[in-house]
Amino acid sequence: MRRDRNAKIIATLGPSSNTRETMECLFMAGADIFRLNFSHGVHADHEEKVHIIREFERKFNRPIGIIADLQGPKLRIGVFEGGRIMLKKGHQFRLDLNTTHGNFERVNLPHPEIFHALEVGAELLLDDGKLKLKVLSFQHDHAITEVICGGELSNRKGLNVPGVMLPISALTPKDHVDLDFALGLGVDFIALSFVQRVEDVVEAKEIIKGRAKILAKLEKPMALMNLGDIIDSADGIMVARGDLGVEMLPEDVPSVQRKIIRGCRSAGKPVIVATQMLESMMIASTPTRAEASDVATAIYDGVDAVMLSGESASGQYPVEAVDMMDRIIRRTEQDPLHRKFLNESHSAAPETVTDSIAEAARQVAQTIDVGAIVTFSESGTTSLRVARQRPSSPIIALTPNLGTSRLLTLVWGVHPVVVEDVYSFSHMVEIACRAARSEQFAEIQQNIIVTAGIPFGESGGTNILRIARIEESVIEL
Repeated sequence: MRRDRNAKIIATLGPSSNTRETMECLFMAGADIFRLNFSHGVHADHEEKVHIIREFERKFNRPIGIIADLQGPKLRIGVFEGGRIMLKKGHQFRLDLNTTHGNFERVNLPHPEIFHALEVGAELLLDDGKLKLKVLSFQHDHAITEVICGGELSNRKGLNVPGVMLPISALTPKDHVDLDFALGLGVDFIALSFVQRVEDVVEAKEIIKGRAKILAKLEKPMALMNLGDIIDSADGIMVARGDLGVEMLPEDVPSVQRKIIRGCRSAGKPVIVATQMLESMMIASTPTRAEASDVATAIYDGVDAVMLSGESASGQYPVEAVDMMDRIIRRTEQDPLHRKFLNESHSAAPETVTDSIAEAARQVAQTIDVGAIVTFSESGTTSLRVARQRPSSPIIALTPNLGTSRLLTLVWGVHPVVVEDVYSFSHMVEIACRAARSEQFAEIQQNIIVTAGIPFGESGGTNILRIARIEESVIEL
């Protein structure tokens, strides 16, 4: 089950992909990780999907990562008499805490914390940015606005407040229930929505207590003010371009995406580019050329993973979308410019022993022909540090922990393999050579690079790099 690519694919499960047969087809087409969207579905459905995924692991003898994506706060207006109204440009419109049905003059906004955070002149966006209001005045229970961009507005449409740090926790009561349930299922990653500040990540960490890794979803422009701290605190970052683009100018999103990717790569944290990547495949069997270029751009930038949302969850061509994503990634990574771009965007390694070994492995792999770089790690830290270097050779991550192997399914270039515990250095080299052959990364007489830490069993202690020739002598550098 070796993938002939470095970047990983995340497929969201939903109505179009909720059967065992379709899920298996998604995996065979290239899905490395499955995302469960807790904004939809019931707990019983999510539990069944987790059981099926774990069955696939045993059937194919390959770890598969699972992401539980929490809904987070959803700011929505109330309902209207007749279900919808028409907002006209230049007219005034009131948002308030009155729970009665709205009309063309007013509507309920059941979020009092928003009124406390507003400023005169602030913009409010409705229905994914299709309608725009400007705040003229406000008090603790209402706001008077002017319609800047009008149009039809129907019940319970979403509201965005760009440029304002809202005093709202990233975890709602529903999220707390979903989080407890997801952790009980043994998911590998928790995707945290509505992250605005590093405290949102810290709050989630205190609850999760290491039972899963945290992926901070950057969908609020205010998070960019705290980008470095959020990257440092989270275990990975998801660039949620669809939501991010609602509160930002479209022309700003590409540069922001690249800034986030570079920040994550420099820190050695996995980064995912998500939403609207192959959007047209919701209804068409092939993507637009612009969408193919969009995916390729993320791959040229060196992202760890790209994600399919509605394309695989509710689209008409879920398997075809995964297959197309796989084809675009493989073709892009075969382009000589891909390696050139990765090398040019490479940042200096931190001054640690583990990072020095990782940097040396990258340089050796560029100098001599090696089938793979083999890392031994119980926690996965060594594999992450080697992946940070974006080496030209694939990375085989050997670990005795199944949970660690699942976490590494998200990491660029890493092929995780669960192995027995290592009791000596010679045993380690033997397992590395055997894994490189059995996983079809190296042939007899071919070299591999082996990194590990002595003494064994101590996390973060990588201090050895060796070149081993398959079935022949091991030469120490």
